[in-house]
Amino acid sequence: MSLTNKPTENKFIRAVNTIEDSLLIMILTAMIIFAVYQIIARNLFGEGVVWIDPLLRTLVLWVGMAGAVVATRTDNHIRIDVFAKYLPEIIQPYIQRFVYLFTLSVCLLIAWNAARFVYSEYEYNTIAFSGVPSWLTALIIPLSFTLIAIRYVLLFIRPYERKVALVSEASITDKSDSDRLS
Repeated sequence: MSLTNKPTENKFIRAVNTIEDSLLIMILTAMIIFAVYQIIARNLFGEGVVWIDPLLRTLVLWVGMAGAVVATRTDNHIRIDVFAKYLPEIIQPYIQRFVYLFTLSVCLLIAWNAARFVYSEYEYNTIAFSGVPSWLTALIIPLSFTLIAIRYVLLFIRPYERKVALVSEASITDKSDSDRLS
């Protein structure tokens, strides 16, 4: 389904993918554990832990951003393909590269401004909750948009390989998926 499962893949890319997946699993597991604990504590003891609710809100941001990075790895993110079915197939790879380049530019712009925001939070020493600095909770924003931008650089360089990999794997695993892709 993606370039990440190819045997000729770079070991560094595989390590980054493993770290991303592990981070996503750890965040989701922590969210579930803290939420269940908070529910039990409120129902059995009449009150919960004060810092769990803001922590859960922060973890929702982190899991969302980490999920966006993983979705970009497999090019399975939300997209608007208004013109894709109306344009000739011969120019679609060029349009695809233009979209990747545009998305890369937007991600870099967001990452830059998010990094500036994180730095200002660091300078002002803002506290998010329970002594945790606010800049630490917002660090995922520039980090994830930078990783998404790197993914788009890779997609910009090798869009044709990805498309071939999608079609070949889909035809092997499920006939209905290959009908959907064509």
